[in-house]
Amino acid sequence: MDFSLLGPVTVTTGPATAPVELPLGPAKRRSVLAMLLLRPNSTVSVEQLVSGLWEDEPPAHARTVIQGHVSRLRAALAEGGAEACGVELTTHASAYLLRLPASLVDTVRFDDLVARADPESAPADAVPMLRQALGLWRGPALTGTVASPPFAAAAHALEERRLTAVEALARAHGALGEYEKAAGVLHPAALGNPLREGLIADLMLVLYRTGRQSDAIAWFHRTREMLADDLGVDPGERLTAAYQEILRAVPATEPPPDPRVPRDPRDPRGGEAPAAPAAPAPTAASGAPAPGPAPELLPRPPAGFLGRDAELAELTRLALPAAGQDHPYGGAPAGLPAEGGITLVTGPAGVGKTGLAVRWGHAHAAAFPDGRLFADLRGFSGGEEAEPAAVLREFLLAMGTPADQIPPSEQAAGALYRSLVAQRRLLVVLDNASSSAQVRPLLPGGPHCATLVTSRSRLDGLIATDAARPVRLHALGPEDGAALIGALLGPDRVAEDPAAAEELVTLCDGLPLALRAASAQLVARPRWRLARLATALRDERRRLALLSAEDAGVAAALRNSVARLSADDAQLLRALGAGFAREVNTAEAAALSGADPDLIQDSLERLAEMHLLDEEATNRYVMSDLVKLFAQGDGGRGAGPSGEGDGPA
Repeated sequence: MDFSLLGPVTVTTGPATAPVELPLGPAKRRSVLAMLLLRPNSTVSVEQLVSGLWEDEPPAHARTVIQGHVSRLRAALAEGGAEACGVELTTHASAYLLRLPASLVDTVRFDDLVARADPESAPADAVPMLRQALGLWRGPALTGTVASPPFAAAAHALEERRLTAVEALARAHGALGEYEKAAGVLHPAALGNPLREGLIADLMLVLYRTGRQSDAIAWFHRTREMLADDLGVDPGERLTAAYQEILRAVPATEPPPDPRVPRDPRDPRGGEAPAAPAAPAPTAASGAPAPGPAPELLPRPPAGFLGRDAELAELTRLALPAAGQDHPYGGAPAGLPAEGGITLVTGPAGVGKTGLAVRWGHAHAAAFPDGRLFADLRGFSGGEEAEPAAVLREFLLAMGTPADQIPPSEQAAGALYRSLVAQRRLLVVLDNASSSAQVRPLLPGGPHCATLVTSRSRLDGLIATDAARPVRLHALGPEDGAALIGALLGPDRVAEDPAAAEELVTLCDGLPLALRAASAQLVARPRWRLARLATALRDERRRLALLSAEDAGVAAALRNSVARLSADDAQLLRALGAGFAREVNTAEAAALSGADPDLIQDSLERLAEMHLLDEEATNRYVMSDLVKLFAQGDGGRGAGPSGEGDGPA
């Protein structure tokens, strides 16, 4: 006989090869059994059972109901051969006792296996024991019981024990040098527990040790943003320490530690990590690679990236002016930037600015042998913007500067940063910038560096004072948009209805973010044809909701843009959204909003600067369908420069 709580609450009997599940009846009866099993061989009072079975006021006959459930449980257990297994359900005054060999309960076996496993001292033995323990889980603990606080608390406690075992298994794999296996253990747990900082820190370190530095860094930024958005806090010490360990660029190819050698507990890997040497001041000749670690902070290349050949070639022309023409997108792999230039990639929310910059950076990695730096400046991410001083610290750590040698002031840290990169061939990507002032302290200034800045704002100040050269990113055309859908769904689904694919591109305004969200809807519904989703998207009341995929929806991205507007500009956006026409001039906008035309002109310019409107001709402003739908709803209510929101740049 076997009692299971680690998943659906069940009792099975018979041989292990052909177990038979006993009929336990309704949720309350299973809940009575579960509460007795959570305290095996201990009495459980009727009062405890009543409080567990009824979240609200229990009925007057609650005791009678419990007596009936206990009686039926006795009968079911007896039918399953309880006596032969040493199982007995007895009554003790106003309490009940389930007497049984504790090893029949899966929670007891789980705890015993985890307690005997020693991932630090005996990792080779710990791995099979921990895998056996985790193999006892068949789903969320206590499934099938009533939804009440006592059972929720018990299920949470069991889940915590499971996650502790997951982390121990990952440590055991890590102690054996099996970092890929450790990552495979931690990754699904991290997806289900995105705010568990210790688990995320462990995942970051094993990803780094498998050579996936950019993935590890992406996990840090994802978790930091979620902590800020959900809890309003910064990353804790353990998560920050893991991030800094990666930025210090400790060689990822070091041999696995010997599990027989005692290790310093301060080392996240299990042994004391060697301190990264300070990056010496570069003394190489102009254009020669500088000594010191070559940081690789670029996120992984975007999946399903298609088209944009003209924009990629323009980035090459501007960022690598000395490059040849024999490389994809117009540049030679060994192309050397002739002058330290700034290229500014701008466009509306969801148009793919970050993807373009990252794709270009990976395609031209060979042109920057001294490293590739990347920072999300969080200008339109809904939380607090990244402070230049914090970004400079990350960059200096990545280039090998010991933490205790980084100056505390922004000015001094900036001076050290510029001196370190003066003769380096380095790519700096400053993503999601809110303003020119946020960008300027982070510009490298070296003659052989290239800087890519992405923003929803035009950043006219950066063009005026720093000679930044703009690349405007527009929506995808019908052909490229349909190709993106095909890359995400498979070409067959597009080929069976190309007209519907083209309509989807139109309904999504050609925005890659919207097309990806629409494709996610179709991936989740494999039986849907493209035409069915197109029909649903024609309903303007549902379109923005359908173009959402967790935290990556169009509405969330637009909300972050609108959150930076002043109250007057947000009011004008709502007025334009409520108007019938998609295209207006200054006089028409003033009539719609009831404001002074002179003031309206400035507001229209600011909306165009944020790419919420397009000025297609002099004094002719056009609003896209998705922005118009967003402005018509509550999303058009701006919160000012410090407003909250969600979504990528």
